Amino acid sequence: MRLLLDTHIWVWSALDRARLAVRLTAALENPSNELWLSPISLWEVLTLGEKRKLTLRPTPQEWIADMLDAFPMREAPINYQVAQETARVQLPHRDPADRFLVATARVFDLTLVTADEQLLKARQVSVLANR
Repeated sequence: MRLLLDTHIWVWSALDRARLAVRLTAALENPSNELWLSPISLWEVLTLGEKRKLTLRPTPQEWIADMLDAFPMREAPINYQVAQETARVQLPHRDPADRFLVATARVFDLTLVTADEQLLKARQVSVLANR
């Protein structure tokens, strides 16, 4: 499978694996699965750090660099196709990060890994739920 990690799944996989379902942990650890991460998730982590809603040591920037080194993933680029696809994403909320993640999953044919009930209900892309 080609898995695009939602921001919270990426953070939990690094900081609090106990929050991940057994099935999801197995999928993340399966070497035959490709793990993808969007720059939008890095932006979200930086934003949460700035707002002090997430504490990352030593700094959010250094934490991100350390995590990308420790757990290499494929980068899901934000390109023209992804930006245009956001206009076709229909979600019950207006979170721009979620719109970009769904659009990215569509453009690159990825399965979105999430625990976000809004994304799971939206049925906009293939998902692997943290349940």
